[in-house]
Amino acid sequence: QVQLVESGGGSVQSGGSLRLSCAASASTYTYGCITWFRQVPWQEREGVASINSDGTTSYAESVKGRFTISQDNANNMLYLQMNSLKPEDTAMYYCAATRGYRLPFSGWDRSGRYDFWGQGTQVTVSS
Repeated sequence: QVQLVESGGGSVQSGGSLRLSCAASASTYTYGCITWFRQVPWQEREGVASINSDGTTSYAESVKGRFTISQDNANNMLYLQMNSLKPEDTAMYYCAATRGYRLPFSGWDRSGRYDFWGQGTQVTVSS
């Protein structure tokens, strides 16, 4: 069973930055792609950013230019650098991995495509 463990969440003021980390129990080369999702209560999970092991990336329009996804394949780590944070970025953030899909594919931001999930880390942005 693959495990994903997120960390780095917290509270920050609007305009601030946070860096989320996701530690994978298996090599990142095992997966098709790994994606950061976020979710607020009573809403569906929203794909934020995704990356292949070869470095190909995709971003949601709402975070382009502010968030950067990256990975350290040698240490099985995934990161999400979040800059210029806004109150609407407040959510629980999850990392998720799929074995069946590689970027580019149009459904990268759909939670149903993913096989493995972390437990989440909370990000709160105050105005």
